[in-house]
Amino acid sequence: MSKKVLVSGATGATGLATVRESIALGLDVRAMVRAKDARSEALEKLGAEVVIGDYFDIDSICAATQGVEAAYYCYPVAPGLLNATVNFAQAARETGMKAVLYLSQRSINRNSTSHLCRDGYIAEQVLNWSRLPVIHLRPTMFLDWLLYPTQLRHLRQGILSMPVGKGRHSPIASSDQGRAIAALLKDPEEHIGTSIDLSGPVEMDHEQIAAELSKALGRKIVFQDASLDEYCTAAENAGMPPYLVNHFRGGLLDYRNGHMSGADNNIEKLTGRRPMTVGEFARAHADLLNGN
Repeated sequence: MSKKVLVSGATGATGLATVRESIALGLDVRAMVRAKDARSEALEKLGAEVVIGDYFDIDSICAATQGVEAAYYCYPVAPGLLNATVNFAQAARETGMKAVLYLSQRSINRNSTSHLCRDGYIAEQVLNWSRLPVIHLRPTMFLDWLLYPTQLRHLRQGILSMPVGKGRHSPIASSDQGRAIAALLKDPEEHIGTSIDLSGPVEMDHEQIAAELSKALGRKIVFQDASLDEYCTAAENAGMPPYLVNHFRGGLLDYRNGHMSGADNNIEKLTGRRPMTVGEFARAHADLLNGN
């Protein structure tokens, strides 16, 4: 019998990648979603068992974790992280979970003005207090953010616009994170009690990212260091929820101060294959980035 694992947030970027990679590794995957829709149907077609779960309904979480050996806990960028973490931890304890992988973030910061960065720090502590067998995963800024509508519009016009100053990070694709998470779900034992940074292969500033995008896409991309206030005001005027605006403002300020910096080869060590570079990611998504 194959090992049964739970992937929460299964329709999200890392969740979907984790489902796909876990099935490829021979794991028996239960995918937790908020509702049945076309995205959950796609998970079933991959071979996952799909269940409905609500982070704020502990009984539904207990049902989702029943009979599962290891779980990937991924909460969205939204209010309620601490409540959800307490519920998930209690459910995991009640059902005898042998490993919990928590998608934290590199920018967790007890003193951040971002509610999410601050709550992410507390969520790690809560899971530690629970005495569950936990692994904290701390990715840096996702490469996938280049494909978000607000960024994509600028990139198609030849501009990489972010209020990041000279801040640096090692951009990481969600698909590469999925490979690492699946590997840890399969064999978590030696990593229990650790925090693992997840990074792309090269630390860069946004000038360097723009240069690599230019080379990969065959057209000039120019980095524009936007005003943080103007960036957040524009996001707010476009209808971004206040919680997200707060996270952008605080998280990007932390980024400018080095909280997302650093490089490592942890994904290659876990999976035997290095993660994608900025250029490789851009070439893989060239039609979308170029607006073709």
